[in-house]
Amino acid sequence: MVLNRLSYIAVVIMVAQLLNAQLQVRIDRAQDGDTLVVDGGTFIENIVIAKKVHLIGKGSPVLRGTGKGSIVTILSPQCTLSGFMIEHCGNMLVNEDAGILIKSNNNTIRDNTLSDILFGIYLLKSDSNNISRNIVTGRKSLTQGERGSGIHLWNSNYNILERNIVSETRDGFYIQNANHTLIQDNEVHHLRYGLHYMYADSNTFLRNIFRDNVAGAAIMFTRGIVMKHNIFLRNRGFASYGMLLQDCHFCTADSNIISDNVTGIFFESSTNNLFRNNIIARNDLALEMFQNAVHNTFTGNNFIDNLNPLTIVGRRTESFWNMNGRGNYWSSYTGYDMDTNGIGDIPMKIENVFSYLESKNSNVRLYLYSPASQALAVSSKAFPILDVSGECDQWPLIEPVPLTWFNQKMNSDSKEQNKQTSASIVSILIPLLLSVLIVSVVRARKGTTI
Repeated sequence: MVLNRLSYIAVVIMVAQLLNAQLQVRIDRAQDGDTLVVDGGTFIENIVIAKKVHLIGKGSPVLRGTGKGSIVTILSPQCTLSGFMIEHCGNMLVNEDAGILIKSNNNTIRDNTLSDILFGIYLLKSDSNNISRNIVTGRKSLTQGERGSGIHLWNSNYNILERNIVSETRDGFYIQNANHTLIQDNEVHHLRYGLHYMYADSNTFLRNIFRDNVAGAAIMFTRGIVMKHNIFLRNRGFASYGMLLQDCHFCTADSNIISDNVTGIFFESSTNNLFRNNIIARNDLALEMFQNAVHNTFTGNNFIDNLNPLTIVGRRTESFWNMNGRGNYWSSYTGYDMDTNGIGDIPMKIENVFSYLESKNSNVRLYLYSPASQALAVSSKAFPILDVSGECDQWPLIEPVPLTWFNQKMNSDSKEQNKQTSASIVSILIPLLLSVLIVSVVRARKGTTI
């Protein structure tokens, strides 16, 4: 009786597996250019797409992998994979086990939800693909070092990655030896590096949110990156940064928000980069720069309420703190503007005596938030007896630079994306934007002489 019941269960499982294993058969029977519509159901198999087909899921069909290898492998160019729940790939980093492994060009991967995966979407020597509106969630049970990246590019060029949400992987986007990539309108949170470039030149990322990571973006051994209208928010932990630049050159950061991070921006061996019109606010440390980071230019940036504006590892950096007579706005600036031209009449010395003392004795950090550190900061301005730093903004701005794009982004997000996410970002940044407004009003009432 027991054996018969067990045999019956085994037969039922076998039949179910046979019924659910029809997707690969349909793909194999299809002709190049066919569209295969999959109406719901669960398919327990790994599939390989080796011809030009468009695989469209209706009703969120589930592709559940066997637990070994990649769940979907795309070998043919010009394929589409859309509308699927994809879960349970293998666990071998060296084999690139992924939810979706792409080894061809000109494919479209959109509107899929990936979970219980090692790598999310892996592009291997694959050009001109569009990866959009996917949700990728890694394996929380693994340590960050054991996980793969959410969207991983290796030796792949001219790809577009847009409107994806990535969390709980090692890195959100890992871009190595991959040039001319456009990364826009994504949200990346709760992982190591939101965006990680390695030897990847001439790439652009726009309007992304990198929050609650170890580092928002780690840009390494790279040239010609353009980063605009991004938010790097609340990236905190041991050695955490909003943005890290290591051996980066000729990059442009324009109109980004870098707020509430341990260190706003970190520079090492990075030269000839341009930072303009950014908000760098409420970080423990706004800028950390090695002496070998030279010829970087800062103009039109808002440095607001950072505990420390600048730490230099070495003596000085040969940075340029203005361009064409336009410096930056510093909330700690106490100068005046007698000729009302919007430029402070005395230079802004970019220094923090408490940070200088801390570099000499690490135990001083215990008093970072104490009244003593605040009193030291005030007294150092009245009696500058320590030559802390030679860095100086000769033309500091009296009023902060407005950030008009932010309102446009949030209005767009509330209509097209997750309203709850947009609301949470707004609630975090409202105090920052209010502080900018208050400073502007106060200065206007006092004739810009405070």
